[in-house]
Amino acid sequence: MKLEEFFKEYTKVAIAFSGGCDSAYLTYAAIKYAREVKAYYVKTAFQPEFELEDALKFAKEYALDLSVIECDILSVQDVANNPSNRCYFCKNQIFGKILGKANEDGYTTILDGTNASDDASDRPGMKALEEMKVISPLRLAGLSKSDIRALSREAGLFTWNKPAYACLATRVPTGEKITGEILNKTEKAETYLASLGLINFRVRYRDGGALIQIADGQQDLYNQNKDKIEAELGRYYVNLKLDEKLRDKI
Repeated sequence: MKLEEFFKEYTKVAIAFSGGCDSAYLTYAAIKYAREVKAYYVKTAFQPEFELEDALKFAKEYALDLSVIECDILSVQDVANNPSNRCYFCKNQIFGKILGKANEDGYTTILDGTNASDDASDRPGMKALEEMKVISPLRLAGLSKSDIRALSREAGLFTWNKPAYACLATRVPTGEKITGEILNKTEKAETYLASLGLINFRVRYRDGGALIQIADGQQDLYNQNKDKIEAELGRYYVNLKLDEKLRDKI
């Protein structure tokens, strides 16, 4: 099924909008083909500020009707305790908020940006989406991540080359309680690395220290700024370690 065909069948849709590449292209297609579109961004401690900024920028650029919903995700113990299926409980909360607000606004068809490259076996959150009957048009259309980037570039979307960004909770080892303090450190550290020009990296929390993972091809840039990085991140972590073996698994 092509997206144009999908939106001929579903003409009034609500979209879970993160400001990332996938949900941005889905929303662009919905604006182009559907009759009525409403988007919802759920703001939690797991999203860095730049994600909201990108969502608002996109909404302004495409005259998108976007609502921002606040969610105190750390008050949910099944999430904060960080079990292996944390994503399931998190998605239940986030999409529960979206479904509730969307239904109030008169929308019964809820969409998300899951694509054909996403592995359902490795994503507990997708079970929650299935249970809540959230539809993933990009996946139904067989569009992979690379397809979506190419189509986004062709459409002129500023999100076309935006790096994939897993939520901040993924920086904390499974089973270790997630706190606002840890998330705040992570966001500050990663914001600083991004300001140096690094892309596709993670700063993972490990027993009070940081395990830094960077994508291949950025070693020289990291080394050029090593002293500055150690000084800045040393404000937040008791020690720093550069992960040389897992740089491509971020």
